[in-house]
Amino acid sequence: MDWHLIDKIETLDTPFLAVYKDRVEKNIRAAISRVKDPARLRPHVKTNKIAEVCCMMMEAGIGKFKCATIAEAEMLGMIKAKDVLLAYQPVGPKAARLLALTEQYPETSFSCAVDDAAAAEHLSELFLRAGKKLSVYIDLNTGMNRTGILPAKAEALFDTLQSLKGIEVTGVHFYDGHLTGIDIRQRQLDSDKEFDEAMKAVAAIEQKMNGPLAIVAGGSPTFPTHAGRKVECSPGTFVFWDWGYKTKYPDEPFDYAALVVARVISIVSKDTITLDLGYKAISSESPFPRVYFLNAPEAQAVSQSEEHLVLKVADSGAYKTGDVLYGAPLHICPSVALYEKAVVIEDHKIIDSWKVIARDRSIKI
Repeated sequence: MDWHLIDKIETLDTPFLAVYKDRVEKNIRAAISRVKDPARLRPHVKTNKIAEVCCMMMEAGIGKFKCATIAEAEMLGMIKAKDVLLAYQPVGPKAARLLALTEQYPETSFSCAVDDAAAAEHLSELFLRAGKKLSVYIDLNTGMNRTGILPAKAEALFDTLQSLKGIEVTGVHFYDGHLTGIDIRQRQLDSDKEFDEAMKAVAAIEQKMNGPLAIVAGGSPTFPTHAGRKVECSPGTFVFWDWGYKTKYPDEPFDYAALVVARVISIVSKDTITLDLGYKAISSESPFPRVYFLNAPEAQAVSQSEEHLVLKVADSGAYKTGDVLYGAPLHICPSVALYEKAVVIEDHKIIDSWKVIARDRSIKI
């Protein structure tokens, strides 16, 4: 029996998100094996957004996490994660929300990334007035060109931050998601070059601190390149994996652990069928194909709208309305965020339903 098939599928309405618990566990073990020590992992929870999945990582010995939103940080506080890095410089009301998190969830150590003196000064004032000190990581731009300060300018930023009484620099963070070479050897070479530049900034700052900085680096494609370094690796997609990474990075040891499940709702012509898998149910950020169907690998997307995905197939006579298709998204992270809950599967059986609690912009704070 194919691993993805679900018993009593007729009881489940589509489309829905299926999470295969045993395969999640396998992916977590594979990630730990890659870096040898769970203390060397700081997984990014933006992929799963599910408290139960994060608890599974904690049960495996992982205590540090990275997140992108205040809601994700709060989810981690709710389950008493030990250490949470908000890898997103909080500005506007987010700064006050971060302070509120530290007050609401004292058992969790919260920190955030910064790359701007004015934003850091605002954080410092907030935390100083509250009688607190916030740990911050200098966010380095090593080539992603999305956030961060150039490594050559990091020392000057550190000097400015040292004068702010409400914050304390404890580390550096950089995300190298632009290093997407298919060949792991090329990714390693590219990673080595950028890491060396980042370490020049780290060395200069450590000399002034007279102590070590924590270093957080790497997403799912690049964290193997950091496995031999004294850094905390922060992959996210690994926990569920997806079709995009599965096909592009065969060197990675992960398997699909989450799928979107849909049904045929119309037979359009002799070679065309329609599913109930519109772009409200799967990420539409990329051109076609956006999903690969495990039990219909020949199907090719023709068009997509809010509630419909039209597929071209060799022979529509091989399908009937109500048939179930199991799809691996090209990009699982934004697809998960489209679902309020995940149906949990183990040994083909429906065992639970988990709320995708951090898909919202706020939970309580």
